[in-house]
Amino acid sequence: MKPPKKITLKNGLRIILAPQPGGVAASVLILVAAGSEYETKATNGLSHFLEHMTFKGTTDRPRPGMIAEELAALGAQSNAFTSEEFTGYWAKVEAGKIHNIVEIVSDLYLHPLFAPEEIEKERGVIIEELNMYEDMPMRKVQDVFGELLYGDQPAGWDVGGTKANIKKLKRDQFVAYRNARYVAPGTVVAIGGAFNERKIIAQIKEAFGGLARRSAYAKPKTHERQARPAVKLKFKESDQGHLVLGFRAFDLFDERRYALQVLASVLGGGMSSRLWKRVREEMGAAYYVGADTDLSLDHGAFSVSAGVERSKMELVIATILEECRKIAEEPVPAAELRRVKDHMIGGLVLGLETSDELASFYGTQEVLTKRLLPPEAIISRINGIRAEEVRAVAKAIFKNKGLNLAVIGPYKDAASFRKILTL
Repeated sequence: MKPPKKITLKNGLRIILAPQPGGVAASVLILVAAGSEYETKATNGLSHFLEHMTFKGTTDRPRPGMIAEELAALGAQSNAFTSEEFTGYWAKVEAGKIHNIVEIVSDLYLHPLFAPEEIEKERGVIIEELNMYEDMPMRKVQDVFGELLYGDQPAGWDVGGTKANIKKLKRDQFVAYRNARYVAPGTVVAIGGAFNERKIIAQIKEAFGGLARRSAYAKPKTHERQARPAVKLKFKESDQGHLVLGFRAFDLFDERRYALQVLASVLGGGMSSRLWKRVREEMGAAYYVGADTDLSLDHGAFSVSAGVERSKMELVIATILEECRKIAEEPVPAAELRRVKDHMIGGLVLGLETSDELASFYGTQEVLTKRLLPPEAIISRINGIRAEEVRAVAKAIFKNKGLNLAVIGPYKDAASFRKILTL
């Protein structure tokens, strides 16, 4: 795999080029440091709403639907997304048409109209998206977990915002937020796949050279306070309960992140993981169960998620805690550790086969950390993790004072869960 190239324009915009010589596809991904953690209470949901509105008309493509029609005519795949700390716009096409999609995606990023009548229409779309997630407890429970961890501050707010906010956001708020955050130093343009380097650099320079160099305001610091295990329930009549059991961890700059990722893979990284074997295969109590890490700019968490037969919820929670205690006390056997590492490395390498994933791999690193680690470096870090490092990071974060449980299902008594929520 060829190493990526980083170019910084005079205005501070960063270009990341990740070539795949001989590939048949190419992708463009524009990322900006704008997300729900940069919002205020009154504007929560604006980052996501703004993302929607960029597709509703630009200076050169004023009619709603023109962007979608052009992309479809090129045979392109495209979409956008908003997260807590960045927003992304992307398209993927056969390699020979890369310049077409770079022009289109750049246009929607740089020249949105924010037509008032289209804002009014899109309010209903956003509200229905929020309604959809309310009916997806497997996903919604992750939001409940975030609320439990961080409370009433940006890190604890729903990326989609509140319905009340969506109903009253005004055009001038879109314009002000975009002017403040969609600036050159906060923007990354990542190109992955097969492309002509000289031509693509020239095109990006021409499109983005006039983007303002202004500095954006800093992300509010996330505050964390917890002294004992915490529970948050969201009642929903259902045949299945959904849980996220997790612990406060550290930010993505911490060198222990690789050991934490190995820990997550040992406990819940696929069908050979400990929790999969215990909860699904032995107990028959869940269809899905897995562990993951979520490390951000100034906070982070380790969590286990599962969809559980509702009468077995407390038993599954106790089993998860038992496995957490065990891995904090006993080193992972050498054969299991090697198997887990190989599984992680295989997933990393296979995930970088496509041009869009390649652009995302490097673009996301750049927008968050301003550093680019090639797959080989990450593989080396994973291979170098010792069993004692896994045990040490488990001991460091698996503590009652950082323990949290979010549950969606037919449950009303948080006290019954608190009784078993202890290491």
